[in-house]
Amino acid sequence: MTSHPMTLAQLRAFQAAARCGSFTAAAAELRLTQASVSELVRRLEEEYGLVLFSRGSRRLSLTGAGELLKPIADGAIAAFDHADQALRAFGGLTGGVATFGVMRNAEYYLLSDLAQTFHERFPEVQIRLIGQNSVDVAAAVASGELEAGIVVLPVGVTGLDVRPLLRDEVVMVTREPERWGSAVRGEDLAAAPLILYDAHYGWDEPTRRQVMQRAQSAGVTLKPIIETEHVSSALRLVERGMGDTFVSRAVTKGPDFPPGLHLIPFEEPVFDTIASITRDAGILSPASRQLLQLAEEMLLAGSS
Repeated sequence: MTSHPMTLAQLRAFQAAARCGSFTAAAAELRLTQASVSELVRRLEEEYGLVLFSRGSRRLSLTGAGELLKPIADGAIAAFDHADQALRAFGGLTGGVATFGVMRNAEYYLLSDLAQTFHERFPEVQIRLIGQNSVDVAAAVASGELEAGIVVLPVGVTGLDVRPLLRDEVVMVTREPERWGSAVRGEDLAAAPLILYDAHYGWDEPTRRQVMQRAQSAGVTLKPIIETEHVSSALRLVERGMGDTFVSRAVTKGPDFPPGLHLIPFEEPVFDTIASITRDAGILSPASRQLLQLAEEMLLAGSS
C-alpha cells in the first residue's frame, strides 16, 4: 500500500474541526466546502488507520489519537505560518535584518547618517551596522558573517566582489610644515616623528600599507614614535607638537579636526580607494541590498 504523507491542508482541516466542533463550522472558517474539510480529515485518518474524531450528533470530540495530534498540529501550523510571514516580510522590506560593515572612519564620509536615512525609508527592517577596520570588514564579508560592507582598499582578502567608488587623497598632517617643504618625499619618511593610528592592525591597515610601500620603494623603513588606536587621538598628539600623522582629506574636513595644523601632499600622490564589497557570487537579502545601494549613493553624493 502506497503511503501518502500528511499535508498542511489536512492539518489545517483537522485543527479547524477540533476548534470549531463541526466540519461545517470549520469549512466556513477555512472558506472551503463542508465536503472538502470532511474529505481532508477522512484521508488523514485513513492514512494512519486511526479515528481522530468521535462524530456525535451535535459536536465533534477528539479521540485519544486526536488529542495526541492536536498540539503537534498546532505547533506545525504555527511554525509554517511564522516562516511564511518572515520570508514575505524579508522579501518585501517590511521586516528582516540588514547586516552591513563599515570602515572605522566611516563618519568622515557621511556614513554616520546611513542608519537614520535607511530607517526612515524602511522602518520595519532591523539594521546591524558593524564598525571595524577595513581588514575585519572584508574578512567578515568573505566568511558570510556580514552580507556587504564599505572598506578602504587594499584589504588583502580573497573571495570578494569589489566595486571601487571613489578616491580620497592621503596627506601628511603636521604642526611644523617646514619639516616637509612643499611635498612629502619617500626618503623624508625615514627620520619623521610619525604618530600612527589603528595600532591593533599595524601595517595591515590599508592607508598605512600604502605609505609603507611608498617608503620601501625609496629604501626607507618606517618607525613610528607613537601608535594609537583612534585617528582623533593621533591628531591631538600632532596638535601638541609630538609628531606628524597622515590621514585622508575627508578626515581633515571633519568637525573635530584640530585648527592650526598644516596639510602636506605626497610628492607622488597617495590615495585611499573607498569600495563596496560583497561576497563573490553571493546573493544579498533585499534589505542588505537596499542598504548597500543607499551607502553607495551617499558616498558618491558626498564626493561630488
